[in-house]
Amino acid sequence: MTTTPNPSMPGTLEHLRFDNRFLNELPGDPEACNLPRQVHAAAHSRVTPGAVSAPRLLACASEVAAWIGLDPAECARPEFAEVFGGNALLPGMEPWAACYGGHQFGHWAGQLGDGRAINLGEVVNPDGQRLTLQLKGAGPTPYARSADGRAVLRSSLREFLCSEAMHHLGIPTTRALSLVATGDAVLRDMLYTGDMRPEPGAVVCRVAPSFTRFGHFEIHAARKDHALLRQLADHTLRHDYPELGPPGTEAYLALFRAVCRRTAVMVAHWMRVGFVHGVMNTDNMSILGLTIDYGPYGWLEDYDPDWTPNTTDARGRRYAYARQPEVAGWNLARLAEALIPLVGTVEPLQEAMAVYGEAYATTWRGMLAAKLGWKAHRGAEDDRLFEDLLEIMRRAQCDWTILFRTLIDLPALGADEDTLLKPFSEAGYLPEGLDAEQRVTALDWLRRYQQRRAEDGHDDETRGGIMRAANPRYVPRNYLAQQAIERAEAGDLAMLHTLQQVLRRPYDDQPEHAALAARRPEWARHKAGCSMLSCSS
Repeated sequence: MTTTPNPSMPGTLEHLRFDNRFLNELPGDPEACNLPRQVHAAAHSRVTPGAVSAPRLLACASEVAAWIGLDPAECARPEFAEVFGGNALLPGMEPWAACYGGHQFGHWAGQLGDGRAINLGEVVNPDGQRLTLQLKGAGPTPYARSADGRAVLRSSLREFLCSEAMHHLGIPTTRALSLVATGDAVLRDMLYTGDMRPEPGAVVCRVAPSFTRFGHFEIHAARKDHALLRQLADHTLRHDYPELGPPGTEAYLALFRAVCRRTAVMVAHWMRVGFVHGVMNTDNMSILGLTIDYGPYGWLEDYDPDWTPNTTDARGRRYAYARQPEVAGWNLARLAEALIPLVGTVEPLQEAMAVYGEAYATTWRGMLAAKLGWKAHRGAEDDRLFEDLLEIMRRAQCDWTILFRTLIDLPALGADEDTLLKPFSEAGYLPEGLDAEQRVTALDWLRRYQQRRAEDGHDDETRGGIMRAANPRYVPRNYLAQQAIERAEAGDLAMLHTLQQVLRRPYDDQPEHAALAARRPEWARHKAGCSMLSCSS
């Protein structure tokens, strides 16, 4: 249904203005039935969100509400939960689901598409920027295959919390406007053991300038629908990258180079804060270089370069922390292949691929220098110093976030050994602490690091400011999210709201919330939802 238009003032729900260019400029699915099927010669299918029994707002991001042109007070209206729970449409909303494909775990998966993501429309905010509002978990679409198109509270809360945390960490990301409980149960097999259980359902409203993915290009290239591939590329150039000029061979190459740069910056940020996406399939890669699709993600605690939070990835560890830069490059190569019909030959795209490696290396070196408080990265010598630190962290099971934050207050040359070793003692997960050999190795590294800092000439205040801006105190650790989930399922939203507020200022100390920056408790080491997660949601 559509909400009844009321006389509206700027900032009200009814005042939101829509201009649905993706829907109106690209060819749509001629079939109206909402049944799972292969959709050809179309970029999207019109769908309607499925009604739910009792939509109830659990959380809202006031900054995102303001971004789309909505007074945050509007989130408290009953009509808000109706719209963003999937029960009602505002004037101008024309829901659709997008058609795309993708490589999943290194293999071509064919058509995938928005199986449970429904785009409500492209809102034009007061600054003239177009932002797509997308519901996740609002019912099936023609791309849902055998699934129900719904989402459970556990995964929806994690997506809402993490996407907003990533934004405040300074990481390119899609945003989350709202988290709405549906009042309906959803059957899920959380650990893929055959144990289907009812879980509370929820819907997240995601917001981004565009949700176009690498897979949007891949599906049309794979089907040799070069006309639609060109239409999509031209649409992307006009609306997402207008600075690259009118469509044409050079603009397509410039588009690919721009995506390479943005992807490099995004992944370097992931590595900086210890974020592991968990499912870097090409259909989960944004053409705008935004972090998208928060599923079985995780945050490094005891440092392990081979750690993946995704149970589906446990054997191959394709998407482990240390492999993320490599996988992003592999995914970009698949996008390059999809663009060959537009460029004509592969060589210019191969040359453009070099942009990714160069941009990643430059960005990462700058971030590494900031993490360690240096004026600038000095090359191989600094790389060796960092690699030596990572090996100590791996052997001593040091928490990524705590270790780097604690290094900020490392005393000057001449401190006693126990004081000097404080970063490792505060960050380590080994019950017995560092052994004798580890102490010697750690002390040697700390003294080398002290010397390197002294050579830079930064005063303590300047260096501390640089390091605090690069090393967060708070990240949305899985065990914290799991606690918030369990309490929310019991009707207590206090922890969700506390985490939401604390994670808006992740670089501030916030001593009243120090417990949320602590090491992962031992009980959470192997608990479901606290370490590794499945894709079930």
